[in-house]
Amino acid sequence: MNRISSDYLNLSYFYRSINRDIIIKTWEYNHSLSFEYIWSLFPTLVILFIIGPSFILLFSNQNFNDAFFVVKVKGHQWFWTYQVQLKEAINENLIIFESHLINENDLLKGKNRLLNVDNHLIILAHEPINFLITSGDVLHSFAVPAFGIKVDAVPGRVNTFYLEGSKIGVYYGQCSELCGFGHGFMPIVVEVVQNK
Repeated sequence: MNRISSDYLNLSYFYRSINRDIIIKTWEYNHSLSFEYIWSLFPTLVILFIIGPSFILLFSNQNFNDAFFVVKVKGHQWFWTYQVQLKEAINENLIIFESHLINENDLLKGKNRLLNVDNHLIILAHEPINFLITSGDVLHSFAVPAFGIKVDAVPGRVNTFYLEGSKIGVYYGQCSELCGFGHGFMPIVVEVVQNK
């Protein structure tokens, strides 16, 4: 037992004596107050340089004051309810409708299976629209990839986004949250039409 501990002490002394010169030399070069200031301030300035424009863009996208329409979207198991109204007219010109998946037997030739609904959401091109998204039962997600939107519909909470359809056409989306066995049967069809 003594021999093992003495060998260990000899080895540890040997390693310390070899590393002592290295440790002393590195100590001379690793303590510079100005270098530590630069090392700390440079990443901070880079982060602030990135955050500034990001926050400006984030808050400018949340500007709903000039919205022409307000579209309230409510997810249910397994359909969507839309409520469309002019921003100025409260409880006037209110349009409420449900959008259900078209059954495969009722589908017209040339239409997309599992993507067509009985009532499309029709919005005007080049008009700002404020969307309010919520859910009536479980978590859903209102996603239309062509518009670059995916907004969660949470019961008891209203999420918003701002959209201005620029290209006329029909755009498809789906609920992209696992909301039950009918999750794959909640398509979204948004039709952008010319304002006349």
